[in-house]
Amino acid sequence: MSLSDTPHGAWMDEPLHQAARCLEHGDVPVGAAVLSATGELLGVGRNVRELASDPTGHAEIMALRDAAGHTGSWRLDGTTLVVTLEPCLMCAGALIQARVQRVVFGAWDEKAGACGSVWDVVRDRASLHRLEVVAGVREAECAALLTEFFAERRS
Repeated sequence: MSLSDTPHGAWMDEPLHQAARCLEHGDVPVGAAVLSATGELLGVGRNVRELASDPTGHAEIMALRDAAGHTGSWRLDGTTLVVTLEPCLMCAGALIQARVQRVVFGAWDEKAGACGSVWDVVRDRASLHRLEVVAGVREAECAALLTEFFAERRS
């Protein structure tokens, strides 16, 4: 059974939808969602760096902010963040700070990923909090959005 056939695969629907919305404003197509322990959608986000002129406007940060607003707490214990691209160092740090339990991502980021490719911050023994990592969920679909976006930019 592939990861796409598990609940993780279905969870990727909303992040993929959010990633596609980035194309409306020229941002790198990355989308994210925060789910409760029971699978309830608590928050969504997409890259808005270009739209908002915000260097911290990553999909993961936006989804964490949305979920914290929904729950009324910065502590997101027991939650899962689902994102189309492996989180960077900044976002991995935010996941640790928010006490997210699990990160599920689609495409690997071989240049800046911090959940197993370049760094593995979220599972570092020195971290105050460690996350479970589920990688490669609907990877081809997630990677295709990015490949197409950058191909258009370079042509």
